[in-house]
Parts: sequence; C-alpha cells; structure tokens
Amino acid sequence: MLAAIVAIFVVAYAAIALEHPIGINKSASALLGAGLLWTVYAVASGDAALIDKQLNESVSTTAQIVFFLLGAMTIVEVIDAHNGFEVITSLIRTRKQVTLMWLVGFVTFFLSAILDNLTTTIVMISLMRKLLDDADDRLFFASMIVIAANAGGAWSPIGDVTTTMLWIGGQITPLAIIKGVFLASLINLIVPLLVVCYFLRGKEIPALAEVERETPETSVFERNVMFYLGLGILIAVPAFKAVTHLPPFMGILFGLGILWTVGELIHRHKEQDEKEHLTLLHALTRIDMGSIVFFVGILLSVAALEHTHVLEILARWLDATIGRQDIIVIALGLLSAVIDNVPLVAATMGMYSLTQYPSDSFLWEFIAYCAGTGGSILIIGSAAGVAAMGLENIHFFWYVRRISGLALLGYFAGAAAYIIQYRLLH
Repeated sequence: MLAAIVAIFVVAYAAIALEHPIGINKSASALLGAGLLWTVYAVASGDAALIDKQLNESVSTTAQIVFFLLGAMTIVEVIDAHNGFEVITSLIRTRKQVTLMWLVGFVTFFLSAILDNLTTTIVMISLMRKLLDDADDRLFFASMIVIAANAGGAWSPIGDVTTTMLWIGGQITPLAIIKGVFLASLINLIVPLLVVCYFLRGKEIPALAEVERETPETSVFERNVMFYLGLGILIAVPAFKAVTHLPPFMGILFGLGILWTVGELIHRHKEQDEKEHLTLLHALTRIDMGSIVFFVGILLSVAALEHTHVLEILARWLDATIGRQDIIVIALGLLSAVIDNVPLVAATMGMYSLTQYPSDSFLWEFIAYCAGTGGSILIIGSAAGVAAMGLENIHFFWYVRRISGLALLGYFAGAAAYIIQYRLLH
C-alpha cells in the first residue's frame, strides 16, 4: 500500500509542477491525487470507522484554512473594487529610480504582511505600469516586487498561505513569528535591494509628474472607509484569536460581516446598477476559486500521507541522512523555488509533531522563513512570481540570469541572520 501511495503522490506532484507543459490545471491534478490517495488507503485499510474518523479530522483542518482564505481574499477584493489601494500608491512621487526602488520595496514588504504576497504583487506591478514607460525598467521593478512581497509575507501570520497554515495548525503564534522572522525577512529584501540600487544610481524617471491617474469610481470617503476598515479587520484577526481563543477563520468571517454591513450602509442610496460592482457579492465572484480548490486537493493529499505514516518515515530518513535541522529546512526552502511551497509546508507539518517540536520552536519559524522566501529564487517558485511573470511577460531565463542570484544571496543572508539571532536569544 505504501508504495502505491507514494507513487500516486509523486505523479500528482509532478503534474502540479508541470502544469503548463502538460496543459492540465494544477487544481485538477491536486483533486485527482487526493481522491486516488484516499481511495487506495480506504480499500487497503479495510477499517471504515478509522478512515471516516481520520478523513473528518483532515476535512476540519482543511476547512479552517479555506474559510480563512475565502474571507481574506474577499476583503481584499472589496478594497480593490473601491480603489482603496490608491490611498497608498498615490503617495509614491519621485523622479529618481533608486528612491522609487526603495519606496516600492518597503511598501511592498509591509503591505504584503497585511494583505498577502500575491495581491500585493498585482497592486504594485499595476502601479509600476503607471510610473515607468521603459519595459526593461519595469522588469527589474517587477522582479524586486516579487522578492519584497515574498519576504513580507514570511514574517506575518496572514501574509502568505504557508504562514497562515502554520498559524492555524498551532505551529506558530502571531507575535512570535513577527519577532522571530522579521529581521531575517528584512535582510532577505535589503541585500538584493542594495545590489540593484547600485546599478540604478543616477537614473531618473522621465515625466513622472505628468502621469495620468485613472479617475476613481468611488468618493474619497468611500475609498478611505473601505480601505482602512478592511486593513483594520485583517490586522485585528490575530488579536481576535488571542482574546477569544476562537480559530482565525471565525475572526475573518466576523470581520467580513462587518465590512459587508458597512458597505451596504454606504451604498444604500445608490441605484442597483451603480453599486453592483462595489458589493461584497460581486467581490465573491472575483475570488480565484481555482486556487482555493488547489489548496483543498493538496491539503487532503498530504493528510493521506500523514495518516499512512509516509511523512513520519520521510522525517526519520532526513534526520538520519542529513542530521542537521537547519540544513534540512534550508534545503526545503530551496526546493520551494521549483515546486509549490504549500504542499512542502503541509508535508513538513505532517512530518514533525507539535509534541516533538512545540509552537514557535526553531523548526516552525525557520520553515516559515525558508518556504516563504525560497520561492523568489525562480520566477515560477511562488504565486507572486507567477503573477508577475504573466503581468510583465518576464521570461524564465531572463529572471534566472538577472534576479535569481540576487534572490539566492538574500535568501542565505536572511537564513544566516535568523540562525544567529535564534542562537543569541535562546
């Protein structure tokens, strides 16, 4: 049975990684893999009661992550529908490319921690299209946005899907992950920024003051209310969990209800056609459901590996072969540049128990950093990178030649910073 389970997962994983060459959506591969894995496990086990119990536990854990992501993605879509991100992007006014690079890098870094790395990447690249006419300049800025977004998402419990998974699973807590990983993530961004800005020194942006901005469809009041309320809800979710001890998805759904109610009150005097695209119902139609389905499929697939003890065997093999925990985690982070970091982190959560490695231990914090930032090394290694690749037509080998070395330098610099910091403080 174990051989069949491993073979199915490897084939499904390969199909996910080769989504574009084989022409099959990764969500379909993930669902097919999950179905086959649980079917083989159920037939081979023959214990219907045990399978039912384990599957119910796995569905419960998966549903918490999915509900949280649905709520967070909907809030972001509502803010975007009200042109809320104009509150931030309108503040960026400079003629020097070096200054702009630092501004964009840090805005992306902190915005990604509040929203998520994918949404932040799309927002910031859209801004760059309004500020930069030269295609080559935009490629460099888009690439640095990817690095900044992934670095920003790694130190926040709501900044990346993987950190959200670790938070909901109990492996990390909000304040600890911020204190533990912030410095490493910041160094991961600053090191590549220093190198890029060295080559950009002296370059200016022509006619930046004459950039035409789109006239917003909402009033300043509506834009500000939905932007600050939406961001406030996202930031308040960790505090909600700390005070009530309820799971994070309850906080995000509660906040979604507040945002929905406020939106209805603000637009209550408008005609239906005028306010339809601003409603939360419309925002729900804009959510990337393909990604949600992918998360369901991959998390259930990894759950099957966990219940069949495949991940436990793999963890023992890694410990026996490599031995050093820090090297194992660094290697997993490098692997996330090639394959999706969501199944990697899900697998790690199944490989190591909370009994052996309690919340906020070295393993979980370092996994959050390495899995979150390792995807920047290749343009296909993260959702943010794939989005940038599509928006700015970034070629894979151009990124490898110009950016991968910088991202790798930042990755190892941040990893070294985290290890030194941990040893000094523990």
